[in-house]
Amino acid sequence: SSSSSSSSSSSDGGGSSTYHVKCSVVSRYAVTTVQSSVWNQLPVIKEAAFEVDLPSSAFISNFTITSNGKVYVAQVKERATARKIYDAAKKQGKTAGLRETEKFRVAVSVPSGALTSFSLTYEELLPRRLGHYQISLGLRPGQLVQNLTLDVSILERTGISFIKVLPLRTSRLLSNITEGDKDAPASTHIERSTGCARVCYSPTLQQQSSISSKGLDADFIIQYDVDLRDPMGDIQVYDGYFVHYFAPRGLPVVPKDVIFVIDVSGSMIGTKIKQTKQAMCTILGDLREGDHFNIITFSDKCLHTTFDTNILHCSCLVSGTNINAALLSAAQLINPPSSGSSINLSSRRVPLIIFLTDGEATIGVTAGDTILNNAKKTLGAASLFGLAFGDDADFLLLKRLALDNRGVARMVYEDADAALQLKGFYDEVASPLLSDIQLSYLDDQAFDITRSVFPNYFQGSELVVAGRVKPGVKDLKVSMSATDSKQRVKLENDVLISHEKPNGSEDSADCSDGLEGISSFVHRLWAYFTIKELLLAKLNSTDPAAQRLLAEKATNLSLKYNFVTPVTSLVVVKPDVDVAVAFTTTPPLSSVRTDPAPVPVRPLISQLIDGDPHFVIQLPKLHQNLCFTVDGMHSIILNVKNDTWIIVDGHLMGAPSKHGLEDRPRTYFDQLTISSATGGSGDIMVTLSLDAVVVEGEGRETLPINQQGSVTRQGVTVTVDNHWNCWIELANDVRFLVLFHRYKHPSYLQMAHLGFYIADGRGLSASTQGLLGQFQHADMTVMVVKDHVAGDAHRANTEKVLDKGILRWDSEHVPVTLQDKTLKDTVGKRHLSRCWVVPKSEIERLLGHPYESYVVDRV
Repeated sequence: SSSSSSSSSSSDGGGSSTYHVKCSVVSRYAVTTVQSSVWNQLPVIKEAAFEVDLPSSAFISNFTITSNGKVYVAQVKERATARKIYDAAKKQGKTAGLRETEKFRVAVSVPSGALTSFSLTYEELLPRRLGHYQISLGLRPGQLVQNLTLDVSILERTGISFIKVLPLRTSRLLSNITEGDKDAPASTHIERSTGCARVCYSPTLQQQSSISSKGLDADFIIQYDVDLRDPMGDIQVYDGYFVHYFAPRGLPVVPKDVIFVIDVSGSMIGTKIKQTKQAMCTILGDLREGDHFNIITFSDKCLHTTFDTNILHCSCLVSGTNINAALLSAAQLINPPSSGSSINLSSRRVPLIIFLTDGEATIGVTAGDTILNNAKKTLGAASLFGLAFGDDADFLLLKRLALDNRGVARMVYEDADAALQLKGFYDEVASPLLSDIQLSYLDDQAFDITRSVFPNYFQGSELVVAGRVKPGVKDLKVSMSATDSKQRVKLENDVLISHEKPNGSEDSADCSDGLEGISSFVHRLWAYFTIKELLLAKLNSTDPAAQRLLAEKATNLSLKYNFVTPVTSLVVVKPDVDVAVAFTTTPPLSSVRTDPAPVPVRPLISQLIDGDPHFVIQLPKLHQNLCFTVDGMHSIILNVKNDTWIIVDGHLMGAPSKHGLEDRPRTYFDQLTISSATGGSGDIMVTLSLDAVVVEGEGRETLPINQQGSVTRQGVTVTVDNHWNCWIELANDVRFLVLFHRYKHPSYLQMAHLGFYIADGRGLSASTQGLLGQFQHADMTVMVVKDHVAGDAHRANTEKVLDKGILRWDSEHVPVTLQDKTLKDTVGKRHLSRCWVVPKSEIERLLGHPYESYVVDRV
C-alpha cells in the first residue's frame, strides 16, 4: 500500500560518497531523483554499484552517469531497436544486460582517484489506500556516507489534512504494531503550511552508524492525506490537459456479499495454509453487521462451501488445482439459478469475490482463454480480486481474470508477513461506498480521456481520470453518476479553466524550490495513465492486430515522454573502455543496456566569460557567437549574473598590458562567488579561487582544485574533476562550469585566471540580470551588411574582418563585425571560432547601462 524505492551505491571500500534522494510531489504526482557519487581514493581500480528498487508502478524518465568529468545521458528507445543494440553488444563481447522494471542496477569500474556519479529519476502517481498516500524512499547507500540528504516537497491544491513521518523501516516485512505514534528519525525536519509540506532528513555519520555500522539500509516513509470537501472531487486543468481526483468522504458503507475462494491444494500445505487461516480469522472478525460471506475451498475435485473457517483443515488435499470449477462455484453463489440461494442478493449490495491461489490450473479446464470466457459469462456484476500467493502462481491469468471482471490482481509474497498482506488487501475493499460510478466530460469539450467508468469506490481510496481539453473551452462540464447505499445519484459541476500553474499559489512558497520543473505534471500524468491503460488493454486482448496497435501507441507515447516502460528500453551510451557496465539479468519487462556505438555527450554551453574576449554569448537562432570585452579596473567586483535565486559575482585582477597598448587595462577573474539564495538557512555560497573551492551552507567544506571531489548542499552539487574544471549544478536546468587556467611556463602576458561558463541556462528566469544574465533569454539577431570591405585597413591583421553586420535586440541596432577568435567554449582545448564582435565604443549601448552599474560591494 505504498510507493517505495530503495537504492544503494557502494565503492567496495576506500571511497567517499555523497548520496541524495529528492522527491517532488504535485497533486499526488511524484518525481523522485536518486543521486550518488563515489570517489575512489584507493591506488587500485574499484567497482562502484548503483542499485535502485523502484515502485512497481513507476516509470524511469532519466538516467545519467558522470565518469571522469564526462556526462553520459541514457536514451529511451523502442525495444526492438534496443534489442538490436543489445545483440550487437553481445557479439562484440561488450557488457550488456536486461532489467525488470522493479529493479535497476548498474556497476562501473572506477579508476584510482576518479569520481563517478549516478543520477536516476522516476515518476509515478501515488495511489490513495486506507485513507492516505504513502511515499517510501529507500536509503541504502551501502556504506556510511559523509553527505547524505533526503528532501521531499509536497504541494496539494486542496490542502493537506495530515502528514506524518514514520520511524525508519529496517525490515521489508509488515508489522501489526502501529507506528503512527512513534517518533520520526533523528535529524528529520518538517515544515508545513495549508497546502504545502517539506520534509528533510540529513543524518550525521554518528546517527547512521547508530542504526548500522555498514550504513543505512532502511525505508524513509511519509504518509499524508488531502482535504477534499467537494463531493465532485478536485478537477485541475493546465495547458490543455485535465486531471480529476474523485474521493468523496463521509458516505455510508454499502453492505457486501463477499465470497472467499481459497486454494487448498497440496502446494498450500504447511505455512501458506496457516497464514491464510490466520488472515481469514481476522477478516471474518471484522465483517460488519449486514455483510454476507461464504468460503469456497478448492483443490482437485474437492469443492467445499461453508461458513466455518475450520474447513481450512480440509483433508481432501491432492496435487491438483481446479481453478475453473472453483470460479463456477463462486458464480453460482453470486448469481443463483433460483431464489433458494444460500445468499439473498438485493440491488443495494456489492458482490465481491476474493480468489487466492498459489499455482496454475492443472485439473479440469486448464486452458486460460476458456477459464476467462467461463468466468466472464457467469460472474455477472461481481468484482473479482485475484491474489497470487508466491512466485509459482499464474499471476498473468489472475490479472486477466481481474481485468475482465471489474477487479484487480495483487501478489502476496511468501514471507512471514503473508497473513498481514492478505488482511491489508482485504481492508482496501472492505468498505464499498459507491458502485457503478461513471465520470463524464462533454464530448465536444474533452478527448483522449482515460478510464472513466469504475465498478466500485471503496472507502479510503481514490478514482483518477485524466484527459485533454479542446482549445477554446472556457469551462469544463463534469458529471458523476453512481449507486450509493440507497439509490442512484447524479452530480454536475462546471470547472472554470484558468492558466494558473500548479506551483503558483501563495501558499507554496515553502516548497517552490523543490517543485519547480514539474509544473507540467498534469500533462505527464495523462501520458503516464494512458500508457498504463494501453498496456493493460494489450494484455487483455487476444487479437494480434489489436495487440500490435496498442503496443505501437504505448511505444510512441513512451518515447515522446522519455518513459522507460515494458515497450521501451534504456540504452546507456558508454564509449569509455575503462568503464565496465554490468546489470542484473531478469525477465525483460524493460531493459538497460550498453550501446556499442561511441556517441559522446557534449555539454551545452550557452554563455561564457573567459580570456580575451571576456564575454561570449551563443546566438541560438544563428548558431553563432556574440563576443565583447569589458575593460574594467582591477580589485573590483563585477555582477556577472543576478537571478531571483542565483547570484554570481566575479572579482577582477589586473594583468600586464600588451605592447603598444599600455593605456588599455587588461583584467581577468581571479575569484568567483556563486550564491544560491533562498532567503533563509538554506542559502548556499560557493567561492572559487585559483587555489580551492569553498562551499558554505550547512557547514563549510573545501575542495582542492588539483584533485577530484564533490559536495552537495540543499540541492546544489559542486564537483571538481581531473580536468581542472568545476561543475556547479543547481536545480531546474541550471549548470555552471568554471575552468581553472594555469600555465606550466607562463609568458609575460599569461596569468592564471578563472573562466566562467553557463553550461545550461534553461532554468534561469526571464528576469535574470547582470553582465551575462540579461542576455539569457534575449531575442537577438544579426543582419549581414553586404557593402563592406574584408580586412579593414584600420584593423590589425590578427583581427581580420570577415563580415559586417547589425545586431538587433529589441529597439537597439548595434554594428558588429565577424572575426575569427580563439575561444574555449567547451571542456576541450582552445580553438578558433567565429564571433560577431561588438566594438568597444558600442559596449555601453549593448549593455544598456554604464560599466559602473555592474560594480557591487559584495565580497
